[in-house]
Amino acid sequence: MAIDLGIALFKIANADLATTFMVSEQDGDGLLGREACRFGLSEDWTGDLANGLLKLGDRARTLHGLDNHECGLLTVMRCYEQADRGHILRLFEQAATQPSRFCYSTTIVSASQHRQPVFCIGESSGFDGNAGGMVGLFIFPRFQLPTAAAVTPA
Repeated sequence: MAIDLGIALFKIANADLATTFMVSEQDGDGLLGREACRFGLSEDWTGDLANGLLKLGDRARTLHGLDNHECGLLTVMRCYEQADRGHILRLFEQAATQPSRFCYSTTIVSASQHRQPVFCIGESSGFDGNAGGMVGLFIFPRFQLPTAAAVTPA
């Protein structure tokens, strides 16, 4: 399955950056490193293609509004902007059938209508003899979009 490169992979969002990016001491251990942590939080995730479960870390689980660390893709995507879900699902479907790399950006919309941008980078492998797996990284910029924000593809 080929991916249509005409589809916008990233969105550009303007945020009210009146407050500075703050870094706490505990955030210095993030995967992005000390300098990048002032811009966002990062956390890795894994996927098991044998059972279809994704395993998220504490921060990703909380920001996605989930109770469990392990869940299915559709459970993770419930909080994403509805317009992005089909594209993200197609990326994961392709990655589940052949070794591939992918990335996407979307917005997590919480029950209170807060809007948190999220970037995801992932890779699938291990299709030779076993069910395969995925590894990836979530990046959560240190700002939320206004509830009435209209984010349009660039």
